[in-house]
Amino acid sequence: MRLQFILSEIGLGLRRNLSMTISVILVTFVSLTFVGSAMLLQQQISQMKDDWYGKVEVSVFLCPRDSELPTCAGGEVTDDQRAAIQDELESPELAPYIQTVYFESKQEAFDSFQEKLSDQPWAQAVTADDMNSSYRVKLADPEKYQVVADILSGRQGVEEVLDQRRIFDKLFLVLNRATLLSVGLATVMLLAAVLLITTTIRLSAMSRRRETGIMRLVGASNLFIQLPFMLEGAIAATIGAGMAVGGLWLGVRYLVTEWLGTSVTFVDYIDTGNVLSIAPFLVAIAIVLATISSVVTLSRYTKV
Repeated sequence: MRLQFILSEIGLGLRRNLSMTISVILVTFVSLTFVGSAMLLQQQISQMKDDWYGKVEVSVFLCPRDSELPTCAGGEVTDDQRAAIQDELESPELAPYIQTVYFESKQEAFDSFQEKLSDQPWAQAVTADDMNSSYRVKLADPEKYQVVADILSGRQGVEEVLDQRRIFDKLFLVLNRATLLSVGLATVMLLAAVLLITTTIRLSAMSRRRETGIMRLVGASNLFIQLPFMLEGAIAATIGAGMAVGGLWLGVRYLVTEWLGTSVTFVDYIDTGNVLSIAPFLVAIAIVLATISSVVTLSRYTKV
């Protein structure tokens, strides 16, 4: 009987404030879409870092014949200098940080250069003697690049120590800023959702002030009186969260997986499984916001 009464009150409240309820659903949908987008973007960034940072190497470029750097003042790297660098890379001091070391000769560097840029007219003027021989170092922990750089930079015979992660840092910087933008927009929209939920509950409570007064007179508890109002807000917010999850799922399915996944194939993208993993958090955020808004509003507007 009580359940039936609560359900009838919820239906009555939703019908009376239909336009406001739809507004709550739409604002919650938009705000949680931004929240979900920020969460998915962070998952994509983490996935790309794990994938790309694991593949990048530290390149120790040895002096070519015409370098003007002080470490190359003696001309092209000598066999003794190269052996000293090799010994340093194999020393106990660096061994814990290094997974593998590969030496690339000038001819191998030239072959790789021609393979990648042979279609460029100016590439035909480059010879093997213009290239750097180098050590390609794969680190056990890519975050420890600076340890290797500090030991090898400035050594005679070393022209430059280059961390390939720098190539991706600007991309990750742009993606992180896009995440912050999404979080900022989501915060504004969540605030709008809270205000709308508060207004909806307040209007609903004021329109049923007479009924709540009668319920108090017959001894109904606060929870029994306020529960229909709280559930109204929670239902509207949950529908908005469901729409946000559905929108994100469709976006990832058709925009990321089918379009980007077939257009830019060297990136390992997130998939719809990632959307499902954040869905409970989005629903929880919606319910918590609706509950807090309802409790604050009802504590004032259901007093008789």
